[in-house]
Amino acid sequence: MSTALVALATAFGLVLAVELPDKTLVATLVLTTRFRAWPVFAGVCAAFAVQCVIAVAFGSVLTLLPDTLVSLLVAAMFGIGSFMLLREGFREGDDAGDDASRSGPVPLSFLRSALTSFGVLFAAEWGDASQLATAGLAARIGNPVAVGVGAFAALVAVAGLAVFIGAKIRDRIRPKLIQRVAGFVFAGFAVFALAQLLW
Repeated sequence: MSTALVALATAFGLVLAVELPDKTLVATLVLTTRFRAWPVFAGVCAAFAVQCVIAVAFGSVLTLLPDTLVSLLVAAMFGIGSFMLLREGFREGDDAGDDASRSGPVPLSFLRSALTSFGVLFAAEWGDASQLATAGLAARIGNPVAVGVGAFAALVAVAGLAVFIGAKIRDRIRPKLIQRVAGFVFAGFAVFALAQLLW
C-alpha cells in the first residue's frame, strides 16, 4: 500500500469515527429538516472543503496554538452557531407556522439555503476535533493532499447520511423544536470550551 493511500485511509477512518456521533451530523440533520436537501448538502460540503484546506494548510501551526486561544476560538464559533440556530428556532410566530413547516422545507432559494448551511457548518466545524485531527495527521504523516481528501470524504459521508435521515423524518418532527435543542447543545459546547480555560 502506498503512503498516500495509507494517509487517505487513516484520515477517512479517524474523521468518520470522530464525526459520526458529533455535532456535524446533528447540525446537518437540523438544516435538512428546515431547508431542501440539495442546497444543504452543497453548503455543508463547501464548508467541509474550506475547513479541510485550512486544517491541512496550517497542520502543524494549528496544533501548536496555545490552549487558551484554541478554547476561545472554539467557544466563539460554537456561540455563533448557537445564536444562528436559536434565532431561527425562536423567531416570533414560528410556533404557529410550525405545522406548515412540517409539510416540507422552507421555500428559500438554492443559494440562500446553501449559504446558511455553509455558515452554520463552517462555524460548527471551526476548531472541531476532526479539524484538529486533520491538521495533526497532515503534520505527522507529511502527505497533506491525501489527508485532506480522506478527511473531506469522511465529512461528506457523514453529511450525506444526515441529509438522507433528515429528508426521511422531516414530516414527522417539529423543526423548530430540533433547532432549539441543537442551539442549546451548541451553547453547551461553547460553555464547555470556555470552562476548559479554567481547568
